[in-house]
Amino acid sequence: MESFSLILAIVVVTALAFDFTNGFHDTANAMATTISTGALKPKVAVAMSAVLNLVGAFLSVEVANTISKGLVDETGIRPEVIFAALVGAILWNLLTWLVGLPSSSSHALMGGLIGAAIASAGVGAVHGDVLVTKVLLPAIAAPLVAGIAAMLGARLTYRLGRKADGKAAAKGYRAGQIASAGLVSLAHGTNDAQKTMGIITLALVASGALAPDSDPPLWVILSAGIAIALGTYLGGWRIIRTMGKGLTDLQPQQGFAAQTSAATVILASSHLGFSLSTTHSVSGAVMGAGLGRKGGVVRWSTATRMFVAWGLTLPAAALVAAIAEWVCGLGDWGTALVAVFLVASSAAIWKISRREVVDHTNVVDDGPEAAGVVTQAMAAVTPPPAGVTGEPAAAVASSASEPKAPSATTTV
Repeated sequence: MESFSLILAIVVVTALAFDFTNGFHDTANAMATTISTGALKPKVAVAMSAVLNLVGAFLSVEVANTISKGLVDETGIRPEVIFAALVGAILWNLLTWLVGLPSSSSHALMGGLIGAAIASAGVGAVHGDVLVTKVLLPAIAAPLVAGIAAMLGARLTYRLGRKADGKAAAKGYRAGQIASAGLVSLAHGTNDAQKTMGIITLALVASGALAPDSDPPLWVILSAGIAIALGTYLGGWRIIRTMGKGLTDLQPQQGFAAQTSAATVILASSHLGFSLSTTHSVSGAVMGAGLGRKGGVVRWSTATRMFVAWGLTLPAAALVAAIAEWVCGLGDWGTALVAVFLVASSAAIWKISRREVVDHTNVVDDGPEAAGVVTQAMAAVTPPPAGVTGEPAAAVASSASEPKAPSATTTV
């Protein structure tokens, strides 16, 4: 390594901070259904997921290469641009975590990188063909493929087990869920940890510390794997609640079908170098599994807000990153100002989250009621349609303790 400047050090630390938020933001992808069906205790589940995320980080570098070599032009990128991209991605991750909304950490990072690159070097700095084929198309296809596979898988499991003893079948599928949850965790480490590896590698190339077209060094792979594992162990309990209880009510058979389908899609995309959203894949699989049981339900009000967040992720992160890049372009004091803003905003979001604590002790409490709390929190950042009024903030704060009717569902 030729040099390691202060700004490069800041970028590396910020990238690992993003990786940490990615871990606790996306823990739900692997463990929400396993926790909600009682297959594993919450703390055991996140510990298992953390270890497998770390292992998965060492299995491939194809996605990292898509980010570091394919999405943007390496020659037009400065370390400050990457720092600005990470600011947009981290703030979006924290905001959606605050309201318990499953959104894509991957797309937040992609959006931040695109916005900062365009602000710095123009539209030509982004390789549009790579964006379309390896980011946007998988974003649409992944939840559909995973959802259809999970729906068919759930129906097949019920058909095959219709003559089996109910308790014995449930116990067997819970064991299957543990195995499939481990597979999703492994897939998540293989896919998502690589995104941080790609960003750090891009920063090293941009600063001249690494030759162009290089693969991620071993220390980058190790540090990214550890960061995402630590974030996973922290547990993104708010999003776990939404994924496990807010979208649909899953039985062990459905949980097994959802996780197996999602893991297959994620691992296949990692092998092909697609920068896939594990959140999109798992969310699609959960909804598909919900529809796979006769009488199953999907809470479309929660799903609709989630879809809106998916659509906003890329442009919102890109806008914040573009503004951050403009400020960084004013000089060293501008970069320092952006860093202070990031720290202050992160601290404010954490403080707000303490008003209603969600952790391993209450993540599976009150099924539909908990989903109602999440829906109200999401309503705070998603304006209701014209003519519809929301509940006062005080009602939201007390909704966790006051009994109310389950949220509206669609029966299939």
